Amino acid sequence: MNADLLALLDYFEREKGISRERMLAVVHDTLLSAAKKAVGPARQLRVEIDPKSGEIRAYARLIVAQRVASKHDQISLAEAQKLKPGAQVGDEVEVEVTPTDFGRIAAQYAKQWILQNIRKIEKEQIYAEFKDRVGDIVSGTVRRFERSDVILDLGRYEAVLPNRERVPTEEYQVGDHIRAFVKAVEQGPQGPEIILSRADPRFVVKLFELEVSEIRDRTVEIKGIAREPGYRTKLAVHSRDEKVDPVGACVGLRGQRVKNIVRELNNERVDVIRWSPDIRVFVANALAPAKIKAFEVDEARRRIKVITTEDQLSLAIGKRGQNARLTAKLTGWQVDIEAEATVVKGFEEKVAEAVEALAAIPGISREQADILVHHGLTRLEDLLQVEESDLQEIPELADQAAAILEAARAEAQRRTIPLGQNAQPGGAAGT
Repeated sequence: MNADLLALLDYFEREKGISRERMLAVVHDTLLSAAKKAVGPARQLRVEIDPKSGEIRAYARLIVAQRVASKHDQISLAEAQKLKPGAQVGDEVEVEVTPTDFGRIAAQYAKQWILQNIRKIEKEQIYAEFKDRVGDIVSGTVRRFERSDVILDLGRYEAVLPNRERVPTEEYQVGDHIRAFVKAVEQGPQGPEIILSRADPRFVVKLFELEVSEIRDRTVEIKGIAREPGYRTKLAVHSRDEKVDPVGACVGLRGQRVKNIVRELNNERVDVIRWSPDIRVFVANALAPAKIKAFEVDEARRRIKVITTEDQLSLAIGKRGQNARLTAKLTGWQVDIEAEATVVKGFEEKVAEAVEALAAIPGISREQADILVHHGLTRLEDLLQVEESDLQEIPELADQAAAILEAARAEAQRRTIPLGQNAQPGGAAGT
């Protein structure tokens, strides 16, 4: 009986959740090496550990021979028949070859290896347990910070919430209890790492799946999601049962279901939208409560122009273009929004004029101006209202965002336009 080894196995099984069978399995090679030193060159040597008693025994597979030429490889027929009645010359017989006091020595080897490699064993356990939990939501306590990354204590394991997966409006303190989405289990330089996220759109999807029974039983289907973490999310839903209102099911009685999700998201705004295969209806639902007058659809370019009245324009576009931007992400179409009064001119003519105006600003090229206009930033005043991160979300301008905004601010100063001026009042639409 190896009491010290058993106590060690019990401790790590209880505190770390690592089964003794797993710990003994990973130290098998170490014990085998110890057995080879103690036993010598025995044929097909193996070790066996009793997980209950901790007893360690060594066995060799010897060949039955009429005359033993090598005791490390052979066993006499008489000895073999004592162990295995009916054994014949040429058969293989497994024989215990445990040396005196080997169990105690081997147990010391096992203990040393476990103590030196427990972190590795723990990480292997993490990977085995979490590799199939990607997509789940877990709860943890903020334990510490490593640069801008947050390390969470999940109980038996630690996980990392990288800076890139944090919500920009959220601040955490040691001891805070938070929930997060298991985004990946990655093999890093130090072993497997559980990567969490609160910024991933799938976090919101999973919250709705947990909160809304109609989504869990597939009566209501989530058709799409667009999210700017910490600020606003648009979720498109569709019901497979005509009797079930998909938006009502997600919002819940007196809005309780969506309120629970908004609370978890620290008051991030959540718009639940009825999906439609008709792009006009879908876009109108996504821009609600702004009222739409007309649409111009370009199927080939997946581009839709939305025409509203002057007083609905800012509501449709949203603060800093957020409503229009999320609608475009949600639908997968380029969405251009204009007031009815401006439609006197042709669409292409207005686009060309806006491009010319922005390209006239020193430091902004015609190509950059064209991209900006086609993303709803048609005037200098529009550029003065956006953040660098907003421009970085436009792939073609990601590495040019800072230079563009610097050029816009310089032009504003030249024209003596106050940087804080808002040409259009901010607006927002939602369900």
